[in-house]
Amino acid sequence: MKKFKVLILALTLAAFAAGSLWAADAKPQTACPVLAGNIDKQLYLDYQGKRIYFCCAGCDQEFKKDPAKYMKKLQEQGITLEPCPAPAQK
Repeated sequence: MKKFKVLILALTLAAFAAGSLWAADAKPQTACPVLAGNIDKQLYLDYQGKRIYFCCAGCDQEFKKDPAKYMKKLQEQGITLEPCPAPAQK
């Protein structure tokens, strides 16, 4: 019976530790991936189901030249991009 209690305790602690890792807060995008300025929510590009915001006009065109480079940069920074909104249904 004592081994059973120890096993339950160990599983509970393991589940708690794993839950803490999974529950890490998402880091929203606050900086432009091109120039690192503060984003303007009116300037964005939808790419592969994700919405990428930019700081100024022209950054979206620079992003389009090498999207993999900028997506990698966002990923390395731990940024969680917003999904593109679903299209309006008629």
